[in-house]
Parts: sequence; C-alpha cells; structure tokens
Amino acid sequence: MSATLGIDFGTSNSAAGVCVNGKPQLIALEGGAPTMPTAVFFDYEEKKMLVGAAASDALLGGDDGRYMRGLKSLLGTRLIRESRMLLGERLDFIDIVARFLTELKTRAEATTGQTFTHAVSGRPVRFHSEDEARNVQALEDLKECYARAGFEGVRFLNEPEAAARASRDVLNAGDLGLVVDIGGGTSDFTLFRQSGSTDIDILASYGVRIGGTDFDRRLSIKRVMPQLGMGSQIRHAFGGDTHIAPNAIFNDLSTWAKIPFLYGPDTLRAAKDLHKYAVHEGRLARLVKVLEEELGHDLAFAVEAGKIMANTPGVENPVIKVGMLKRKAVLPLPAEMMTAKLAVLADQIGTAAEATLAAAEVEPDAVDKLIFVGGSSLMQVVQDALTTRLPRAQVHRGAALTGIVDGLALASGDGQ
Repeated sequence: MSATLGIDFGTSNSAAGVCVNGKPQLIALEGGAPTMPTAVFFDYEEKKMLVGAAASDALLGGDDGRYMRGLKSLLGTRLIRESRMLLGERLDFIDIVARFLTELKTRAEATTGQTFTHAVSGRPVRFHSEDEARNVQALEDLKECYARAGFEGVRFLNEPEAAARASRDVLNAGDLGLVVDIGGGTSDFTLFRQSGSTDIDILASYGVRIGGTDFDRRLSIKRVMPQLGMGSQIRHAFGGDTHIAPNAIFNDLSTWAKIPFLYGPDTLRAAKDLHKYAVHEGRLARLVKVLEEELGHDLAFAVEAGKIMANTPGVENPVIKVGMLKRKAVLPLPAEMMTAKLAVLADQIGTAAEATLAAAEVEPDAVDKLIFVGGSSLMQVVQDALTTRLPRAQVHRGAALTGIVDGLALASGDGQ
C-alpha cells in the first residue's frame, strides 16, 4: 500500500482512497460511506470541532456553535485568511480547512493502519474562471492547507482528468470521451482518447466557476429570499418615497460559504432597520429571525433538499420545507419550475463543454462517451444541456460520486 493518500477535497463532500494491486480502494471515512460532508462545526458547549456528518447533525440538532460549509470556495479570496476567535483560538480559514484535512488523514490512517506522509489531491481546472491572479493564489492556499495538515508533500491532478483515468474501462481503444464534472463549486471538463487498454491521451481540459452551490444559490434567491423581504419596498425615514431593499444580505444568505459572516451585530442592525421601515413588515421580520437565531444554514439545507426532491424521478409535489420560518410551511417547487429557474446555469455549463471541444478542434459528433461525475451532474437540467449538444455520445453515470477519488487513488500508486 502506498504512503501517498488520494484525496478528493470537495466543496460539498470529500473522499479518500489508495491504490492496491493496481486498483483503486476507497477508504470508509465515516460510517462505511465512501464520502463525508466537507463541513465543520465548532461546538461551543463541548469545546471541540466536529467534522463531516457530525457537524451537520449538530447544526440541525440545534447545538450551540458555529457551522461552516463550502470552505473550498474561499480559496484564492481575501476571506480565506480572515481570522476569528473560535473555541478560544484565533483561526483563519486555512487553519480550519487544514484541521478538516488533518481529521480526514487521521481517519484514513486509523482505517488502513498506514501512515500517509504525502497526498495526491484533486483540484478544479480553474478555481476562478475570470481572475487568473485568484486562480493562482487559490492553488497556493490549498498547498498551505495541506502543509498545515501535516503532509510533507502534495501534488495536484485536475479533477476531471482523475475521473478520466478511472473511466478507462468504459471506453474501447480509440474512443473519445468527455468527462463532465459538476462539483459543488466548479464545473470541469476533460476530453480524452482511449489509446489502449490502460493508457489515455488528454486532449483538452477546461473549467468554469459554476457548481452545485450556484444552483442552490439561484433557487434560494428566486424561491426563498422573497419570503424574507428580497425585492420588498422600504419606506424612507423621511417622506413617503420608497426604495427596494438592498440585495447584499439576501445574496450572502443564499451562499453557503458566506453565511457564517452574516452573524454579527452590524448585519442584524441593518436587517432591523429594514424591518422598521418595511412596507411588508412580516417578510423582513423573517429576515431578522433568521439572523437572530442563526438559521441561514437551515434554510440552505432546505433548499438543497428541495432541489434533490424536485430532481428525483417519481416524486410528486416536491417542496422546499421552510418550517423554521413558519411551522409546517412549504414552498412548492415543481420540477418544471426548478428547470426554468436553473436553465441559464445549465446552458453556461453546456457552453463550457463546447469550449472544451473547440480547444481540441473536435466536433461534438465525434465524442463517443459522455461521462458524468459529481452529484450535481445527475440533475436532469444539466444532463439535458449536455446530451443535446453531444447527441451521438453514449452516457455513462456509473461512478458519478466516486469517479474523481477513484482516479486520485490510482494516481497515488502509479506516480501519474
């Protein structure tokens, strides 16, 4: 067994694996599951940091503490180095990511009996689509996270390229495959040709900063935030004129990584001022409640669950359950409504796939296999955007949740 650990550190979920006898072997990090939520919870009562499902359970159980998710999205931004007092320590978000990775390493070592000194880590093709400086800085930030976690060295592999390596068995020699990896924070693409039974040739890779959390954010803004006053009229303190409530609080409340930054006196004071002058006081009263009771992540989970429900075949009358705002309250989310609200993002993903093919000067009809990776790739609106563009390609979804970590596990043992 290799002393190198393959790690898929994701925006929403993470996984780890090793190469054993030339085959990927995933490590059960949590309750036998191949993945664990990329989440942490600082428990104020127990004075400890929880990770994975325990972190989410603590939040949903109403424990006193601070929950964080989507931290990968902060890489390359100034927020990643902002520090705050947590459990008596001043920590920045690189420290927090490092502690998550340390726990992942510890669990992997306990399960395998192996000491892992090095890591092969997945990375998006581009952390930031439009800002090269941020893109470069994000990789430096991630390197620092691994160093603080105790790894002596780390090398990186583009996530869709890792999935391509793990998908060799579904292609025949000469076949052309396109990996479509829709993660929590980015969408990444790799076009590759199967050159033999074990080798592949990477023809092009491309990425955009659109992921599952963006779908959640758009649903939240369009479906939930109006219930908290987004778009509401606010009276001026003097005179009878009105203006629209500023969007900033609502936008941040819809963004997983930014929710923890909202829980402070300044934001609450701003929300109370909006409530004081609101034409529809009841809506803004809900915003104040969400901030006072720190219910932002509860809302985000509800949106995510509604998205999954609306995308599950056979489920009738999908809804977003917002009982935290009003007892037993639900917001209907018919599949056709969800598709309409998310179509613009799915179309951008389709356009990015076309750009990947264009970079390799390959026509869409030449692609033999379309390989979907990442939980959000299973959304029907995403699949429709890709299959209409690559009508001849055979669709493969077999390892949507583990394709990346399978490839990283292989890379941990073969030096590629």
